[in-house]
Amino acid sequence: MAVAKTQSASLRDTLSRPAQDGTELLATLDALRLAITIFDSAGGLEYANAHIRYLLPSLPPLDALHGMPFERLEQIATAGGDIIAVPGIPFAEGYAARDITLRGGRIVEIKGRRAADGRRVMVWQDVTAERAQFARLREAVALSADAFAFFDANDRFLLGNELYARLASTTLETLKGRSFEEIIHNAAGSGRVSLDLPLEDWVKRRMAGHRQPLHASTIHISEGAAYLVRDRATPDGGRAVVFTDITGQRRAEAALAEQQDALAASRAQAEEQQNYLADLTRRLDQASAKADSAKTTLLRTMSHELKTPLNAILGFSDLMTAMAGRLSPEQVREYSALIHQGGSSLLKIINQIMDLTKISAGRYELRRIRLDAGSQLWLLKEEFEPRAAARGIAIDADACPIGLIVEADETAFTTMMQNLLDNAVTFGRPGGIIRLSATRESATIALRIADDGPGVAEADLERILEPFEQAAASGEHDKGAGLGLTLVKAFAELEGGRLSLISAPGEGFAATVTLPPAS
Repeated sequence: MAVAKTQSASLRDTLSRPAQDGTELLATLDALRLAITIFDSAGGLEYANAHIRYLLPSLPPLDALHGMPFERLEQIATAGGDIIAVPGIPFAEGYAARDITLRGGRIVEIKGRRAADGRRVMVWQDVTAERAQFARLREAVALSADAFAFFDANDRFLLGNELYARLASTTLETLKGRSFEEIIHNAAGSGRVSLDLPLEDWVKRRMAGHRQPLHASTIHISEGAAYLVRDRATPDGGRAVVFTDITGQRRAEAALAEQQDALAASRAQAEEQQNYLADLTRRLDQASAKADSAKTTLLRTMSHELKTPLNAILGFSDLMTAMAGRLSPEQVREYSALIHQGGSSLLKIINQIMDLTKISAGRYELRRIRLDAGSQLWLLKEEFEPRAAARGIAIDADACPIGLIVEADETAFTTMMQNLLDNAVTFGRPGGIIRLSATRESATIALRIADDGPGVAEADLERILEPFEQAAASGEHDKGAGLGLTLVKAFAELEGGRLSLISAPGEGFAATVTLPPAS
């Protein structure tokens, strides 16, 4: 082969092992769609494959190039019009990759490496398509309404847009080559980001998420804006980070929460809440295998627990309207009491549902204060004593000492104790006793309410903590909507505590709420 005969004896000797005369290997190199040049230790061209003249057709024949330094090759190709743009900085000793622009706008990347024997191997590859794709990516990133940033395999800034630079409290030029950790540390330290932790702890948490294959979190900016930050590993070992402005969404959520808090217990609002719960049930139906059962139970409860008192309210109010001139004062008081009772039952169920909805959505805001647990139980004893006395039940609060202080939301605390005491009065044995106690146990304060009613089978204890679940229909345990214990459990866990139940058929029912003590 002609090209093989023009190579130096030393290169031919190297290439001839194991292929005879190196012709097979040289033919393979000539078939490549990239150019390869090898310079000897003195800097002279020792070998070039045929593709070099495809890229640079103004070069003389390959045998005339032998011994020519790289700089001379570049000069000839530039003078011949093959190369129209070269970097201003020549190759350094390390031969970092650089681009040259050829006639017609093609871009060739040249990579160089020094071999152990002093030779320098250079590879010339057409990267026009790759560079055009990168340019389009840069334009897309620059035009995006989101903040974009890309980091290389060493986690150093590679590409981004002006919005990302502003969020990082710097400029794109300053970001180049900086590490991700350095960028977020400087941005957080500048006061640009609203931190919910000390600076170093916040950076550690952000870096932990950054190292995951896929991570999403919300970051609040000091001006009040909120951003959803998505952080994903790229196939080349780098990272892509995207900031999406969700400020409007957060404000809409806050406004909706305020509107829900303002809802009153009227018939129209009850119907609206019923539609909301029906929609919630449909979404739960898609989210879990238990949804079919939950939907049936929810609709059954809505049709009975909401419709029944509402029908009573409407029925007795219609009766009073139709017979206004014929009713005695005793009948008016009786019907008014029944209307009030139905309205109270309806309001209680709606309030329980709304509280559970807000807790499950993470929108229930606790306002913790210092509360004397024993004193609160004594007040509840006085509140429920008339109802208990009507059933012949005594309430014993002697085991509730004053001075056991918890730090809790007063409304949530009262709601928990009222629900448990209401259950005890409703389900307790007529003529029996309800015992209240408050004790310090290890690092918690335990509040216990126990009755001596018919009790619940141990197998049912976990089930009755689910929404709308009740004990088997026996005695008094088939009353109510089945939301009280669910709400107590949710509030206890929200306060950092827990609810535990102990019961057995014929042995009464005991509920214990444990809460952290005030510091």
